[in-house]
Amino acid sequence: MEQIEINTHSRIELVDITALVEKVVAKSKVQTGICVIFCPHTTAGLTINENADPSVKRDIIKTLSLIVPQKADYQHQEGNADSHIKSSLFGSSISVIIEEAKLMLGTWQGIFFCESDGPRRRQVWVKVIKET
Repeated sequence: MEQIEINTHSRIELVDITALVEKVVAKSKVQTGICVIFCPHTTAGLTINENADPSVKRDIIKTLSLIVPQKADYQHQEGNADSHIKSSLFGSSISVIIEEAKLMLGTWQGIFFCESDGPRRRQVWVKVIKET
């Protein structure tokens, strides 16, 4: 297992971590298998989406803020209830197939760390599992 360190700069932010995950896969030398990416935080998550056009990230952040506003009649008293909800919408893990030592992502796809309660120093855990 490898740990990736991420520094976020905004309260809500999508950070493209595709290249960092690709480095872990390359280092593993696994030709065929699965790459599992896990976020151990309750106010952040992971997703796969388009990484070619930056407006996609802005649209996702804008829509999340409309669907789950920062201020509402939440009972969680820390002031970050919306962050917990947003992280649940994204989820805490994703898996990507590895073929010929490469992540099998679509042409425009990238792996994103989804910050909902930043800025913070975060971690993502990556496990590469070789096909037997």
